[in-house]
Amino acid sequence: MRLAEDPDGLAQELARPMPHPPQPAARRGTRFHAWVEARFEELTLPMLEPDELPGGEAEITDERDLEALKEAFERTEYAHRTPWRIEAPFQLTLAGRVVRGRIDAVYKNGDGDRATYEIVDWKTHRAHTADPLQLAVYRVAWAEQQGVPPDSVTAAFLYVRTGEVVRPEALPDRAALERLLTDERPGHPRETAEGTRV
Repeated sequence: MRLAEDPDGLAQELARPMPHPPQPAARRGTRFHAWVEARFEELTLPMLEPDELPGGEAEITDERDLEALKEAFERTEYAHRTPWRIEAPFQLTLAGRVVRGRIDAVYKNGDGDRATYEIVDWKTHRAHTADPLQLAVYRVAWAEQQGVPPDSVTAAFLYVRTGEVVRPEALPDRAALERLLTDERPGHPRETAEGTRV
């Protein structure tokens, strides 16, 4: 996604990576994801506390905001549906580059050859700025991992705060994603680090 948005900036970051300061919103998002996972599965490990996360000593996550996120999630349609998979790991090779990640939730409808899947990515920030390329990668990875046609897999963002569900249309397929990664226009780096995480 970063390659498509800012190829020069990505090339500079890969050439000279710099540490980033702790982000309270990222910590809150991590805790929210852990809560959703715990809500649907019996976990033996407790949910992480803010001071257990990297940079937790910097600024403590606003507990009231986390509670507001939980309450908002309970008002969504997904609070009443049981996911088929939570935090599903994947590894996908696109144009010679390895992409690894975790899909927040996968919902399954039907069985056998008629089964369809819905991928859902939880978004806890206030701005509706999620990049559909993220869902495109998830969709291709899940379809190939399950051995099903891509058209049996849909994908959506759930903006938890508002309950809005966004289902981008015409997500790029494998070929389109690979074209994006092999774009040879000036300023577009052909070589990126393997092990990119989504």
